[in-house]
Amino acid sequence: MTIAAATGGPDTGSDRQDRLVGFLRANGWGDAERRPLARDASFRSYDRLTRDGERAVLMDAPPDKGEDVRPFLAVAGQLHRYGYSAPRILAADEEQGFLLLEDLGDTTYSRALAAGVDETVLYATATDLLVDLHRRSPTIGYDVPPYDDGKLIAEAALPLDWYFPLVLGRELDDAERAGYVAAWRDAMPVLRGARETLVLRDFHVDNLMVLPARPGIAACGLLDFQDAVAGPASYDLVSLLQDSRRDLADGLEDAMLDRYRAALRPADPVAFDRSYYGLGAQRGLKVFGIFGRQSALYDNPRYLHHIPRIWRHVERDLILAGLDAVRAWLDATVPAEARIQPGPEVRRPKAVDR
Repeated sequence: MTIAAATGGPDTGSDRQDRLVGFLRANGWGDAERRPLARDASFRSYDRLTRDGERAVLMDAPPDKGEDVRPFLAVAGQLHRYGYSAPRILAADEEQGFLLLEDLGDTTYSRALAAGVDETVLYATATDLLVDLHRRSPTIGYDVPPYDDGKLIAEAALPLDWYFPLVLGRELDDAERAGYVAAWRDAMPVLRGARETLVLRDFHVDNLMVLPARPGIAACGLLDFQDAVAGPASYDLVSLLQDSRRDLADGLEDAMLDRYRAALRPADPVAFDRSYYGLGAQRGLKVFGIFGRQSALYDNPRYLHHIPRIWRHVERDLILAGLDAVRAWLDATVPAEARIQPGPEVRRPKAVDR
């Protein structure tokens, strides 16, 4: 791996572009053709570089916007040690937030599925990768932040500010907010019913790549894992099998759950299943908050059409996990007629005095 830093003071738009160009030149890619590749729900952006028939990906993660490439580098190193297909690091400037990465191509799981590739084969490979990853735990191999109760509750609380007000037309009062948080605090033992492992957190079809030339689970490429934590093994599995963005074929979720259980044989299968469904509900409610915030704060409503699907997941998950207190709070505060996809013009109501 080549490490070459660009120098300079605080970033402005033109300053950052100058440093980016300097980083590319220092690592032999200064004359490469550069085209936008992707932008995610953060301040990171990605460009594809082409030079003499070779390709690479440039990640631009501006530190002055709160981005930090060091977690990505740490997790990528661990995934490489496990033999997984995370992008190789070609060059890095940690201070300035520039990375040159191996280009894993264009065939995400999402695109492959849209093109008619066998859904069961793809999901089986991804499930098998999680089986292999979870067999290696709890020895993760390097320091990783804990997915502690505070973080899980804070994520579940995102819709209090960024989704429920959009569909209710009002801010929640202090008692309502406290009741919701208390219900999730009581749910933590259920969510922790699975053993601890490395949790990649964004393990879904938009971040998985099809690499048919690689054998076994290496055929599943991994992207967007910089937010990895140590937490319940059920989290990435439910992230994969209860995708916010697409419906799985009938019976596929249960088939992959059976495949996972048969391979790992959880010590307490009932506790594992309740953790799986409980984290499905937690994750779904978190996503409501993220999608609502994208629309109301950043004028980006393109995710809102997924909300009806996520409600179907959440309502079922709460029952199967036995999270009766969370379910009761939702029934009392967000009735069925409010469980809707808000229009893109909806904005968060003016905050009440606290």
